[in-house]
Amino acid sequence: MTRTQHFGWFLSRGFGPHGWARPYQRWNWAWQKPDLYQHSARELEQAGFDFVLIEDALSVGITPETLGLRVRKAYGGPKHDPWTLAPYLFAATQHLGVIPTVNPAAWPPYLAARQFASLQHLSGSRLGLNVVTDVGSAHHFGGERLGHDAAYDRAQEWLDALRLLWHSWDDDALIADPDTRIYADGSKIHAVQHRGEYFSFDGPLNAEPLPSGDPIVASPGGSPRGIGFAGANSEIQLALSNLDPASIRAYRARVREAAVAAGRDADAIKTFFVFKPIVTGSVDEAERIVEASRDPDEATLVEVAEAWSSDLETDLTTLDLDRPLDPAIFGDHVSKGTIKGLLGRFGDFSDATLREVLAGKAALGRVTDGAGGTVGTAEEIADVIQALGDDADNDGLIFSGDLHPVTLHRALDELVPVLRHRGILRTDYTGQGLRADLSAF
Repeated sequence: MTRTQHFGWFLSRGFGPHGWARPYQRWNWAWQKPDLYQHSARELEQAGFDFVLIEDALSVGITPETLGLRVRKAYGGPKHDPWTLAPYLFAATQHLGVIPTVNPAAWPPYLAARQFASLQHLSGSRLGLNVVTDVGSAHHFGGERLGHDAAYDRAQEWLDALRLLWHSWDDDALIADPDTRIYADGSKIHAVQHRGEYFSFDGPLNAEPLPSGDPIVASPGGSPRGIGFAGANSEIQLALSNLDPASIRAYRARVREAAVAAGRDADAIKTFFVFKPIVTGSVDEAERIVEASRDPDEATLVEVAEAWSSDLETDLTTLDLDRPLDPAIFGDHVSKGTIKGLLGRFGDFSDATLREVLAGKAALGRVTDGAGGTVGTAEEIADVIQALGDDADNDGLIFSGDLHPVTLHRALDELVPVLRHRGILRTDYTGQGLRADLSAF
C-alpha cells in the first residue's frame, strides 16, 4: 500500500527580498508587505502541505566585507523578523502550520513562553518553533559566543524553561464558569523559580493552558549532538541526504534511535528531507536542462560564487577561477560545515580548481539517476518520492525556495495532482492543529 507522506515548504531566504535578481521580481510583489506571503500560504494549504518553515538569521555581520557580501545580492540580508510575519499567515489560512526560526540567545524564556503561547491560542494550535543554535550573532545581544556543544546546552535549558512555564497551570486550573463567576483556580497555578546556567527567571506564566498541546519543535543539525537534541525535543528533524531509499532509511534510523535513547516513542519525531525539485514538461526537456548545466558559462559561475560568498563570509568572486582553493582564505569564524558543503564531492582542499568546485555546485542531475539529481517530469519525481515512502518508510519532504507564487507553481502545478492521485499527498486536514496533522499518519 502506498505510504502517505508529509510535505512542508522551507522559506529558505527568510523574510527577505523574494525574487530579487530574478525575472519574476517584476511581478511587483512587495516583499516587505504581507500580501505576497499570504497569497503563497493559501496556495500551500490548497496543495495539502502541512507547514511552512521560515528561515532566519539575526545578523548580517559587522565588518564592511561581510556586510557587502551579505547584502549586495540580498543572499544574507536584509531579513525582517519572521515572528512578526506569522500572524499574517495564520490569518490567511485555516490549517497550514507556521514554523518561524527562533534563536534562544535572542529570546528570554518568560517572554518567549508568553508570546508563543499567545500565538498558539490565536492560530488554533498551528505554531511551531524552528530552534537553531547559531552563535555568530551573540554580540548583538551582549552575550558571549558559545562553542558548538554549549550552544546546544543553552538551547536545551531554554526549551525546558518554556515547557516549565507553559505547564505552570494545571490542566484543570481554568474554570471559566459564568454561573459561579470563577475564572481560574489559583491553587492549581504553580510558582516557578528557575536559576540555571544560562537563564534566570520566576513564574508562573500569566497565559492560559494550551488546549491542544505545546507548539511543535523543529530543529536542523546533522551532527551527533544535533541529532541527539532532535531526538530529545523535536517533532520535526530537518535533514540533508541523498534521496535514495538506503540513505533515507539510515538517516531516519539515527533520528528514531535518538528519540528512543531520550525516552521518547520513535514515532514522536518525523524526519523531513530537504528537496528542491525542478519539474519539467517532458523527458527531453529534463535532459536538455541537465546537459546545459554541465558546462556553465562565466556568468553562472559568478552567480554561484556570489551565493556561496555570502554564506562563507568570504569573497570567492575575487579569486582566480583556475587555481585551487587555499584553506587560509577562510577565517576561524567560518562554519566548517559550510566549507564542506562548498567542496562537495571533492571532499577536502585538493588540486581541484575553484572553477571545478563552482561548476560542481552548478551541475544538475536527473532525478532518475539515483545520485541526488533533482530534474525530472512530475511522474519521474513522484516515482522517487513514492519509493522513499514505500521502500524506506520516509516521513516527509520539505521543498525549498522562495515563498513566491512563481516558485510555488513551478514546483507544484504538475506534481501535486500526481502525488494526490497516487495517495502520497494528503487531501484534507484534521482541523485540530499542526501536532494532530503530523500525527495523523
